[in-house]
Amino acid sequence: MKLNREFYRQSALNVARELIGKKLICRTAEGTTSGIIIETEAYMGVDDAASHSYQNRRTKRTEAMFSDGGHAYIYLIYGMYLCFNVSTNLRDVPEAVLIRALEPTDGIELMQQRRHKKALKDLCSGPGKLTQAMNIDLCGDELYIEATNLTPNIKTTKRINIDYAGEAANYPWRFIQA
Repeated sequence: MKLNREFYRQSALNVARELIGKKLICRTAEGTTSGIIIETEAYMGVDDAASHSYQNRRTKRTEAMFSDGGHAYIYLIYGMYLCFNVSTNLRDVPEAVLIRALEPTDGIELMQQRRHKKALKDLCSGPGKLTQAMNIDLCGDELYIEATNLTPNIKTTKRINIDYAGEAANYPWRFIQA
């Protein structure tokens, strides 16, 4: 069952935790790929120095963060990798959840072709890797997350690779399936 809009209309901290164990599905002309979400990070908007919407920065790039919860926010990092985020909360409350890692479940051969890797651990073990393996981009045909019957054991840690964010780099807003 697809998650409904109401699921996403809550704090990014809640959504980040609740997405662990859910299934991300991406349907393209090449085929369908999916995986269980095993790592997320919450970005809490205007007061979070690590967030793209910190201090209410509203640009063409960040506009999706300001939309109603449940929209894709995809951006390029390091000039080569796409990162996939889900907008959360209400319109004009710019919070988002970065999907950091998946455990591949369907379309594994297609993911291996896209990533030029065979080992499952190399397919979706980082935000850039999973967007490449799933072929997630702004032109995707259909992209959604669905509920599962899993009850994951969730570990909380500080976020990673955001040293520029001062004390916000140490907030425990990263969630991992333990």
